[in-house]
Amino acid sequence: MKLILLVLTVTLPLVQVTKVKKCWGKLGTCRVMCKEGEVFYILCNVEAKCCVDPKYVPVDTKPSNSTGSQR
Repeated sequence: MKLILLVLTVTLPLVQVTKVKKCWGKLGTCRVMCKEGEVFYILCNVEAKCCVDPKYVPVDTKPSNSTGSQR
């Protein structure tokens, strides 16, 4: 009986998963730091960013021509 209690005491904290807050139409995840390859455009709250894969963001992230002329 003590062995079962010991096993449960060790394994139950490992099984618990923190709930992940979704953003950007459920395509993004609120995190303090975004993973490599992810970008953020909005904030989830004061300390978290909405990290999204760039393929889901309809904003053109390429640098624009600052002079306005096309070459």
